[in-house]
Amino acid sequence: MYHIAEPQNAESSIVKTEEGVEPQNALTEKFTEAEWKAVKELRAELPSIFAKAYPDKSPAPTSITLWGVELSTTPNAKASVILAKFARARSLNVAHAADMLVSTLKWRDEFKIDEIMQEKFDPEVFGKLGVVHGKDKEGHPVTYNLYGAVKDMNAVFGDVQKFLRWRVQFMEQSIELLDFETVDQMVQVHDYEGVSMTQRDAHQKAAAKEATSIFQNHYPEFLSRKFFINVPTLLTWIFWLFKPLISAATLAKMSVVGTGAKTIGAELSQIIPVSELPKRYGGEADAF
Repeated sequence: MYHIAEPQNAESSIVKTEEGVEPQNALTEKFTEAEWKAVKELRAELPSIFAKAYPDKSPAPTSITLWGVELSTTPNAKASVILAKFARARSLNVAHAADMLVSTLKWRDEFKIDEIMQEKFDPEVFGKLGVVHGKDKEGHPVTYNLYGAVKDMNAVFGDVQKFLRWRVQFMEQSIELLDFETVDQMVQVHDYEGVSMTQRDAHQKAAAKEATSIFQNHYPEFLSRKFFINVPTLLTWIFWLFKPLISAATLAKMSVVGTGAKTIGAELSQIIPVSELPKRYGGEADAF
């Protein structure tokens, strides 16, 4: 379910450097000198990265499309934004960022992302679990994961791989709302209303662990903020359970919020305009 305006395209500019012409946009103009250095070094490594990611292809591709953006050794502002994500995720260590990109491209091929994007999921089950509605005060799309919306947990998590395919598809659909010119991140709200400790079985734990690994390793720097809301006291252990799997930078973007529209609204309205925030969370918007 979607209710969001299309992002506005920003005019790209071109900056001449000692190394030649470097296309710019609103996001690349915020890069630090160290980030630019890492991006350029990572860009130069792309032929080697593609060769490692697709060892069965001969010759190796000279360019690939990732999240709708073409990556190649030819300078491109949007591509620079994508490469910066991998560099930042690995503390600007180019060798580690290259390994992450290789791993991500291999994983996308093995996980069959293109096929997953065409897969149909039961709207009565998965259609209630994920909603994209509105934007925050900085233009980031806001995604809501409603874990208690479906009472039959077996229908959701009985087939762990099916759940993961849906979750990846939902993430990819959310990324389609990013223009990589003015906006390259999203806000996530994870709502645990109606979820109890007794509902968490081995399937749910396995799904949560694998999903955390997927997004940590293959979707770098897409998170602007993440809120865990309506989290019962006894379930706060979930957050701490996965803390060792989450980077410090990602952890700093996370907040565990209490229950009730007033409490949730007071926290979320600092980031999301009240007009965009659903009424169920203390806002004014008529949504889901």
